[in-house]
Amino acid sequence: MKAVHFGAGNIGRGFVGLLLHEAGCEVVFSDVAESLVQQLQQADSFTVTTVGQHPTTTVVEGFRALNSDQDPETLTEEIASADIVTTAVGARILRFVAPSIAAGIAARPAGAPPLAVMACENAINATDLLEQEIRANYQGEDLEEKALFANTAVDRIVPVQAEGAGLDVTVEDFFEWAVERGPFGGNEPDVPGITWVDDLAPYIERKLFTVNTGHATTAWHGWAAGHATIAEAIRDPAVAIEVETVLAETSSLLSARHGFSEDDMASYRAKVLGRFANTALPDPVERVGRGPLRKLSREDRIIGPAAALAERGLEHEGLLSAVAAALAFTPEGDEEVDRLQDLLRTTSADAATLEITGLAPDHPLHPEVRALIAARITGP
Repeated sequence: MKAVHFGAGNIGRGFVGLLLHEAGCEVVFSDVAESLVQQLQQADSFTVTTVGQHPTTTVVEGFRALNSDQDPETLTEEIASADIVTTAVGARILRFVAPSIAAGIAARPAGAPPLAVMACENAINATDLLEQEIRANYQGEDLEEKALFANTAVDRIVPVQAEGAGLDVTVEDFFEWAVERGPFGGNEPDVPGITWVDDLAPYIERKLFTVNTGHATTAWHGWAAGHATIAEAIRDPAVAIEVETVLAETSSLLSARHGFSEDDMASYRAKVLGRFANTALPDPVERVGRGPLRKLSREDRIIGPAAALAERGLEHEGLLSAVAAALAFTPEGDEEVDRLQDLLRTTSADAATLEITGLAPDHPLHPEVRALIAARITGP
């Protein structure tokens, strides 16, 4: 098998690219960072080290890399002859890679098996977003014959890497890559790292509303308490209580929506909290907490579950506390932090609430969130 993977950063090399390599795929990395592409082109291998209860070291060889901006024709050829295309670029970047994927699909020879396209992003149904963009850029009437699109749920903590690590990557030993089997019609590719599921929604939301919600909550409260890393923050009893409260709330939502038992969710929460406490993953709270506008958007990890809980009349005080912590999160060097604080300085509470959270004024969560935002408004 051959796989083209968009995004050659730490997640691309240390998670998706690694699992494709271990499945025996010929892996082609595509990226726009010229220095990174050059490093990959000049290297014979890189090493992925996992840390945790079951540490491992894997040497990745036999890959190739290209710059999608500088060499679009070669990228088209690579996709035209690939079996799998994956992405780990961030949900907001999918629209920029979609034209290249569309061109590669269009160039596939008649009769070739459909290309399996899977967006491996921290977003609900990211492949659906990618498919929309590909359809908007596709030239022809045969997309259904030449490609299939499968949503995924991915989970692996990849912290900031040690200075001088180069292409080598350190990641946690835990991972989950769940993919919906329906689009494959019984012809799923043989990738041992994938868990094939009939219904992906429970896996997506369980991960997003536990791992991502808990991670962001730990980062924002940890930053406010003066902690440097996630592992340090979660050992602070005051921060831990905030995180445990949030995860109890999201667990109640996941049980109501998807039928997870209380015992199942308690076990899953304990595993997640143990991962946060892994001192071998020195993940800075500033890195994990960055991008607050995205993380406070309507369907993401904080407002999404809080809104659903409010609609059901269920507890969501911990999530509101996380919103307040996010509004007060002001490290330097984050464009979204700067934009958020600018909104709080220059707009009204009503306008800021709509722009930050997307909540309609008649939503039951709106008054509570608006009050938090109004308390942070510093402008006229």
